Amino acid sequence: MVGNRRNITSIAPDPTALKALAHPLRLRMLGLLRIDGPATASGLAERLGLNSGATSYHLRQLAQHGFIEEDQQRGSRRDRWWRASHEMTTYLSGDVEGEALDAGLAFLQAALSWQMHQMQGALNAFAALPPDWRQASTASDYTIPMTAEAAAGLVTRLRDILSETMAAAPALGTPLPPDMRPFTIILNAAPRTTEDPAGSAP
Repeated sequence: MVGNRRNITSIAPDPTALKALAHPLRLRMLGLLRIDGPATASGLAERLGLNSGATSYHLRQLAQHGFIEEDQQRGSRRDRWWRASHEMTTYLSGDVEGEALDAGLAFLQAALSWQMHQMQGALNAFAALPPDWRQASTASDYTIPMTAEAAAGLVTRLRDILSETMAAAPALGTPLPPDMRPFTIILNAAPRTTEDPAGSAP
């Protein structure tokens, strides 16, 4: 398996680029290009319920900041295809401050909203899943007393496992074997706040 691992490409955008990506539609469009592969502005517009002019504008913004690029092997000048330039986005290291922190938090807010949308979609589709995919799915949370050092170590271990699994898998946006499908794992970890959201379970 080790010999089959590939390098996972990533981008670490500056605050200006991260602000541009924090737009909900751009974030969703980038996700579609990463997961489903190259597409045209008109194709994305149809999927997102937009007009192609608006979609083209957002694609140009993504391209300007290095998140996507034109797929030169497809289409023509009148029918441009776009593809994601990287598989992952890295952001908001623990020591950032000022503009970088503000941009990272704005991006996290947009990302969290999209993550919750994805999880709601997965829940809506759960009843239609075959038993094996139901068994593979979960919506779990764990609250564990830890030091900051131990918590950072745990998150690093989880990220390493996910990165190793991703590196051993086929690249997103490429044809997959019949028994495979994109499987989304959302990792959110943070110290528990002192207040409970209204109506939350214990």
